[in-house]
Amino acid sequence: MTTKEKVRDLFEENRGVYFSGEEMAQRLSISRAAVWKAVNALKKEGYVIHAVTNKGYCLSGQTDVLSAQGIRKYLSLGIADMEISVFPAVSSTNTVMREKALEGAADRYLILSNEQTAGRGRSGRNFYSPGDTGVYLSILLRPGEYLAGHAVNITTMAAVAMCEAIESVSGEKAEIKWVNDIFVRGKKVCGILTEGSFSLENGMLEYAILGIGMNLYDPKDGFPGELEGIAGTIFQTRQDDGKNRLVAEFLNRFYACYQSPLPWDYVKKYRERSMVIGRQITIGIGEEIKRGRALAIDDQCRLLVEYEDGRQECYSSGEVSISWDREKR
Repeated sequence: MTTKEKVRDLFEENRGVYFSGEEMAQRLSISRAAVWKAVNALKKEGYVIHAVTNKGYCLSGQTDVLSAQGIRKYLSLGIADMEISVFPAVSSTNTVMREKALEGAADRYLILSNEQTAGRGRSGRNFYSPGDTGVYLSILLRPGEYLAGHAVNITTMAAVAMCEAIESVSGEKAEIKWVNDIFVRGKKVCGILTEGSFSLENGMLEYAILGIGMNLYDPKDGFPGELEGIAGTIFQTRQDDGKNRLVAEFLNRFYACYQSPLPWDYVKKYRERSMVIGRQITIGIGEEIKRGRALAIDDQCRLLVEYEDGRQECYSSGEVSISWDREKR
């Protein structure tokens, strides 16, 4: 661990507490000059650190910087030991995680980044991932007993956990647009992309990568034109330690479901947060576009759609849009 990391961890564990340079040096077995250098380096990274004569240094509660230690202090005991890596920027957290998975990274490895330069959404689309205002993460899962068809359950578990985390930390109501988008105040604030590797021999899931992108705050220059009116943010104002609290709350809730003896109990919560049931929708499957009414979500989180001619069909994947104009007629 570097000197800067030691100083950062001491601050994270004691937000709002003042330490003199001498006390910090003694605690961490470093020089006072090293303390001063580390404090200045942390300030450049965005940490709000107060320096007061005769009191010393203090990490402000208004600091909102993503860090492994900042997340870990909020985690439940069962997952507090998970390996966490935080990067300023990556091409895509899912891309980086796939490389780590092939290298043998362990179950529950977590990668986070403040920015993605080549973020990916569903169907190969780009995922807008600006720096500072969002959080982008990927979790490596090695479930062992999952068949290929169960991969969608990871996505839907994550959707419920994210809604619960948003509601707990922000107080905002969160809804799910089947199958993987989270909406707050009528706008998309989070996307989920689960990718996996399957055994051709037995059809079991060798590993899955759960990727999530969250919009916490408005980007400095706003969202690009094509996203204006569509993309939104979880928070309307800057939060004290909002990034770390939200990530940890999501992890706690996701793993509570994922590791449960009865993990499928979450389906009721998924239905309750659905924003498509009962609405007129269009659903895209490859090049084919169909229109109908979303009737229900079954116990496998498949979407039951009824067409105008009365036929019904069940979908386990697809791109859904709500037909707002038709509903108003």
